[in-house]
Amino acid sequence: MASTLTNRKAASSKASSPASTVVEEDIPKYIVPDITVKDLLGAIPQHCHERSFFRSSLYVVWDFAWLGLFLYTATTQIPKINPENISLPHPALYKVARGSAWLFYDFCAGLVGTGLWVIAHECGHQSYSTSKLANNTVGWLLHSALGVPYHSWRITHGKHHAQTSHLTGDQVFVPKTRTERGLPPLNAEKENLEGTKVSLDLQEIFSEALEDAPIMSVVWLTAQLALGWPLYLIRNATGQRSYPRFTNHFAPKGPLFAPHQFTDIIISDIGVFIWMACLAYAFKTYGFLNVFRIYFLPYLWVNHWLVLITFLQHTDPALPHYQASAFTFPRGALSTFDRELMGGPGIIGKITGWICATATHGISETHVAHHICSKIPHYNAWEARDAINARLARDGIHVQGNPGTWSEALRVIRECKFIEDEGEVRFYKNAQGKAARVPVFSSEGVSDSGVDLQ
Repeated sequence: MASTLTNRKAASSKASSPASTVVEEDIPKYIVPDITVKDLLGAIPQHCHERSFFRSSLYVVWDFAWLGLFLYTATTQIPKINPENISLPHPALYKVARGSAWLFYDFCAGLVGTGLWVIAHECGHQSYSTSKLANNTVGWLLHSALGVPYHSWRITHGKHHAQTSHLTGDQVFVPKTRTERGLPPLNAEKENLEGTKVSLDLQEIFSEALEDAPIMSVVWLTAQLALGWPLYLIRNATGQRSYPRFTNHFAPKGPLFAPHQFTDIIISDIGVFIWMACLAYAFKTYGFLNVFRIYFLPYLWVNHWLVLITFLQHTDPALPHYQASAFTFPRGALSTFDRELMGGPGIIGKITGWICATATHGISETHVAHHICSKIPHYNAWEARDAINARLARDGIHVQGNPGTWSEALRVIRECKFIEDEGEVRFYKNAQGKAARVPVFSSEGVSDSGVDLQ
């Protein structure tokens, strides 16, 4: 399923004035999948489900080894950037060079730190090992070290997996509707529900109301990448708007959790409090600058990668969103994209794509397989992905999106402005009120994956 908008053919209907001219476009159809969980799981080789505590732990050791190497190199080599060792044309360039070297360290450490975040996330899915105790212990330690309330997020993330792209059941990246965007009601004389035709005057109204200026999209993307993750945890940003105000991942009696999960939420909060106390101690003992450049900036990069990856996995004008009446687990799982993180054409794109996929354990590249069966460990997900894609291809279903890059995120933000207030299957519309896909049903079917929400 290519996410690039293509095959748009403009044709104008007769109107009394140019402003009221209705422009109709021929856009691709989206055949709503009618595949079962049994079909999807049956395509996966059985050995892909095997989980190994030893093998999973090797990846943890590997990631920490890289972090240790980065830190050792930074702390021993960056101070050597001085007049005694290197000749630069101006004294001010030494500070610039040292600062740039530290920023490079932060980037590398943040990328590998994201890999640890991914492993902790797998612990929440019980794919780290066959032991629930081992999974939750490792997951709590790793996620707490990154300021994440392990159990709290594990629970809401499980709900997300069970109801991906369910308009009232999904937990994150829930699209805003026409009404929520403050747009005028659907005018059947000037536009249609499918988004294939919109009058020129309405396009102008939409564009102004949705602030389609490129600079606004850049500002919004920057804010989302920098603050999106903590704001989701603290105030349910991009989550279900049916939850009451101040909904968050830290209140054990909040609407996100059931009464029997109270203890798990307290344990998660304790982990975050310990993390905050350790940070405060480190700032006091080692100084603000040292902790900021050694830990805090890489931590911000981890948050950035997390938002970039998950946003692009679940947001695209070519991905559907379902009303309850049309939702099934397979449809939800297939309403996501695999994307090559920082990949692209040419040798440079292949190298950067390989580095990012390796460092983040393929979380972006094998995402659909992960949604189909979340207990498959990341080291088996590549083979599972290929097997699933072969099965989907028989039904003409393709789930490979464009490479997951900053420019792609900017494109997606500009193309995904709102969805309609009605319709069983809805696609994002852009700032001109146009959709990228028209849903076409084949048949119905309901199933689930047995996702563990406890």
